[in-house]
Amino acid sequence: MLIAKQLDRVFLLTENGTDLRLTDPEPSWSVEAVMNFYANTYPILTTAKISAPRIEEDTVQYRFESAMGTKG
Repeated sequence: MLIAKQLDRVFLLTENGTDLRLTDPEPSWSVEAVMNFYANTYPILTTAKISAPRIEEDTVQYRFESAMGTKG
């Protein structure tokens, strides 16, 4: 018998070399809406892009990646 399971969404943001794991504030929101929600706390998200989802540890993980390059 096959059982379908809804996977929880997890959002990852790398800040100062550390991965921050952000919980899903509202499962019915789009990924873009979640990024906009967290942009109030993490301003870097205003220019970030969203990576393709990956399934890991029974979650769907989205990574918010900074669109800004590094100087140097």
